[in-house]
Amino acid sequence: MPDFKRTKSLENVPTHYCPGCGHGIIHRLVAEVVDELDIREKTIGIAPVGCAVLAYDYWNFDVTEAAHGRPLAVATGIKRTRPKNIVFTYQGDGDLAAIGTAETLHAANRGENLTCIFVNNTVYGMTGGQMAPTTMSGQKTATTPFGRHPDKGEGFPLKISEILALLPGVVYVERVAVSTPQRVMSAKKAIKQAFVNQIENKGFSLVEVLSMCPTIWGMSPVHAAEYIETTVIKAFPLGRIK
Repeated sequence: MPDFKRTKSLENVPTHYCPGCGHGIIHRLVAEVVDELDIREKTIGIAPVGCAVLAYDYWNFDVTEAAHGRPLAVATGIKRTRPKNIVFTYQGDGDLAAIGTAETLHAANRGENLTCIFVNNTVYGMTGGQMAPTTMSGQKTATTPFGRHPDKGEGFPLKISEILALLPGVVYVERVAVSTPQRVMSAKKAIKQAFVNQIENKGFSLVEVLSMCPTIWGMSPVHAAEYIETTVIKAFPLGRIK
């Protein structure tokens, strides 16, 4: 079997993510896909505000920063002025589905030829664990200590992937997870497809990745991965949505 090596698009730096966090896995998958498609020299990533705000420290290709919720607006500007570049956003649920809801919907509705990696851990991770748009019904957070209850004015979890799939400008939406090795392999295939779609000028693609957040969930890394399998996937079913 071939040796497991660091892919060229990953920098050799220590991680700042919590033990068991899914971001490191997803960073690696993006880097592997970029290298396998031989697009490193023309790839531009947009980092979010949130736990992945320092994503540019880990990738060995061009990455810029955007204000909270604005990565898809920034990506639109870059792609329209540099259409030969491969442009993608990497966003958490607070960035993409809360403060960035308008940017997300309109970029998708316009059919911008972009790739969006949407990391969903069902909570605001960096700022203390408040309820996010994707927080599940009954899930306890810093601002829903008794659980999220839709009948008490807190609303239902927002299923961004299903919403975007309704838009004619969107060509591809898939929800994956990184909680088991088999899930990781499936996630990589989806991410690769989302980049291939952009290379082939097909339009807007989004991959939603269900990711572990052991620190805010108050779990061990092992328990957090199991929680994805037993609970989160029930609220956010995996598979190709469009």
